[in-house]
Amino acid sequence: MVAKSRGQRKPALGRILIVEDDPVLALALEDALRDRGATEVVICPSIAATMVELEGERPDAMVIDVHLADRDDGWALVELVDMLGTKRPRIVFSTGAPQDIPPEIAETGAVFEKPYNPADLAEALAGEEKRGLFSRLRDAMS
Repeated sequence: MVAKSRGQRKPALGRILIVEDDPVLALALEDALRDRGATEVVICPSIAATMVELEGERPDAMVIDVHLADRDDGWALVELVDMLGTKRPRIVFSTGAPQDIPPEIAETGAVFEKPYNPADLAEALAGEEKRGLFSRLRDAMS
C-alpha cells in the first residue's frame, strides 16, 4: 500500500493561451496561472495573434476575453477551435459583458465577469468540476 503524501501536488495546467488585450489583466492572469501550475502561458492580445498560436502547438486551456480590440466576438474562438478537429482545450471566458456570449457558447466553460480575482479564474480553470457542462460531456465521450 502506498502512503499518500500530506502535500498533494496540484495538477499542472499545461499550456495556456490568454486571449486578452488588457496588458495589466493579462499579466495578472499569467502570474495566477503559473502559481496554479501552468507549464507555459502565452498572451495573445488579438484574434489574429491567437490564430497564429493555434497553428502551432495546441493549448490545454484558453482564457478568452469576449471583446478584443480587433474583434467584438472573441467567443467565436471556441467555434474555431472545434473546427480544428482535436480535443477542445478547457475554456474560461473573461468579460465585462457576459450577456454578449451566445448561450450555447457560454455553456462550454466558466464565465468570469470583470473585474474578478485572477486567482479565482486560475482555480476554476484547474478545477474539473467547475467546467461547463458541454465541455465535460464532450471530454467524457472522447
